[in-house]
Amino acid sequence: MKTLRLGLSGLQVPVIAVGCMRINRLSKTEAKRFVQTALDEGANFFDHADIYGGGACEEIFADAIDMSDNIRDKIILQSKCGIRKGLYDFSKKYILDSVDGILKRLRTDYLDVLLLHRPDALVEPDEVAEAFDIIQSSGKVRNFGVSNQNSMQIQLLQKSLKQPIITNQLQLSITNVTMISSGINVNMENTAAVGRDGSVLDFCRLNDITIQPWSPFQFGFFEGVFLDNDKFPELNAKINEIADKYKVNNTTIAIAWILRHPAKMQPVTGTMNIGRLKDCIKASDIYLTREEWYEIYRAAGNKLP
Repeated sequence: MKTLRLGLSGLQVPVIAVGCMRINRLSKTEAKRFVQTALDEGANFFDHADIYGGGACEEIFADAIDMSDNIRDKIILQSKCGIRKGLYDFSKKYILDSVDGILKRLRTDYLDVLLLHRPDALVEPDEVAEAFDIIQSSGKVRNFGVSNQNSMQIQLLQKSLKQPIITNQLQLSITNVTMISSGINVNMENTAAVGRDGSVLDFCRLNDITIQPWSPFQFGFFEGVFLDNDKFPELNAKINEIADKYKVNNTTIAIAWILRHPAKMQPVTGTMNIGRLKDCIKASDIYLTREEWYEIYRAAGNKLP
């Protein structure tokens, strides 16, 4: 699989990240088979969060991969913290406690990347900086990022941090393209021109922050997938047409559409289906033409000014 450098870190990672939010839906045998398939396909970057399955997903993953020092050296682990029941929490104590819990559940001494999960309105950047210094100096976390944050929120944090923010997880799919469409519709009076994120796409590119698109097949906020969905006949017809040309299926093209963007993003898959995971990974070898990319963009109902 093709790789990319993750932000300003020294990490060279697969262009596809394997999301483990739903691994608790698998049996022990299925989980082992899924994780081994990912490794066999070169997808050794695994994304977690302390809230996934209430922590169970991290435990199941560690079990499935049979975590050991030998295995740990061959994989890249990322997890997230900051979401509590009914609130968000970036306090120093919560970050430190969360990291300890994550490491225990994953049965590892360190995380390659820790992300702050959803913006905390009560965040004290200096407090976050203290927590990051402690967990980095102790060797528990090597790199840091954020999730669902806009440009100003990242700048506010970065002002206090010694460590660079290397990633930002943001929702992006062919049907959820506000960060792209607002740039296309600059200075227009239509809805697509509304800037909802402080030009976060360009900001991340300017600051070497790797965007990790989540829910790459979803429309709305977890309303369902757009592939093979009767609500999107024109989009599916166009995706299927292009998929036939490349002799792959629609899943591959949906991921290839994201990978075609020059921001060099790293989509996070969410599937626990081995066949679909392989289809996602195949997108690494597909390079859509400019014409094909825009045809898909327009087929999703996005208009060019």
